[in-house]
Amino acid sequence: MSYENIVRYFIIETNWLELYQQVIVAFTDPKKRVFWGYLLLSVFVAFVWLRWFKRKDSKQAFFTIFSRKVWWSQSAKADYAIFLINKLSFLFIAPLIITQLAVATWLFEYLHELLGYRIIIGDEWPKWIIVTLFTLTYFLLDDFSRFYVHKLLHEVPALWLFHKTHHSARTLTPITVFRTHPVEGIIFALRSVLVQGILIALFVFFFGPKADLYTVLGVGLFAFLFNTLGANLRHSHIGIGYPDWLERFLISPVQHQIHHSTDPRHFDKNYGVILAIWDRLFNSLVVSTRGQLLAFGLSREEKKGEQNLLFIYFAPFKELSSLLKAKKSANKSKGEKLKI
Repeated sequence: MSYENIVRYFIIETNWLELYQQVIVAFTDPKKRVFWGYLLLSVFVAFVWLRWFKRKDSKQAFFTIFSRKVWWSQSAKADYAIFLINKLSFLFIAPLIITQLAVATWLFEYLHELLGYRIIIGDEWPKWIIVTLFTLTYFLLDDFSRFYVHKLLHEVPALWLFHKTHHSARTLTPITVFRTHPVEGIIFALRSVLVQGILIALFVFFFGPKADLYTVLGVGLFAFLFNTLGANLRHSHIGIGYPDWLERFLISPVQHQIHHSTDPRHFDKNYGVILAIWDRLFNSLVVSTRGQLLAFGLSREEKKGEQNLLFIYFAPFKELSSLLKAKKSANKSKGEKLKI
């Protein structure tokens, strides 16, 4: 299919009303990171931080938060375009991804067949105990799986080719969270489906109808707290740090900014989303330093085309092809040496 035909297909087949709804939902659904309420709270947190901890006056704080150099930079413009393109592409991709209901149903039935019977644990327990257990288990498994998938995206060369799209941002805004290659989007979508599907199946199978989550506005309790306490500042130019002891347990906004740093000392550090304990276990934790200046983006060797949309979307496939060819050639050479 030619390039022109591909473009024509997308224009004809796209449900533009659905695309518009997807964009609007990103800012109006409390389950989404950039829900307008969370954004306003992030602005408030940033303002308080700049006003009271950085000793800026109100005008300086306002213009620092809404700096045109950040929000209208070439990198930020690329973020906005990638956000829209990804929303469009996932209209076609999403129906092809397995659902959490399918995973939960399969595992539930498999457990039935495997055990031959069903034992309800804690039938006499108060519901709040089971709900608390489910909420904590979901939070811990979800946070760890995000950490570990993120770690793999950095450390597996083939996956890094796609993840570096996110790290190509030279300035950080809350929309940078959407600056991901569709391949990475699929990986994280599958992660979410598997975590939720497996946990739902296990808790419903063993605990029955009492299994439920503590939620606020339909959002898991811990995710809600994370979003309301400035999660959007992780991708921003407002370097809010916590005391050292707290950054060893919780990832602060500036710790995630360190993760985006071009300083080689910060490469492959601070993979965590909420908890810092995973980074501590895997020796990848870096705590922040007061007054440190950070630059964002890719290393000097990888900067080519980092804001070019065609390069961002298609270069990873070309680089993957070259990587596989090099690996095949290396294996062939190794095999010939073994024969000798």
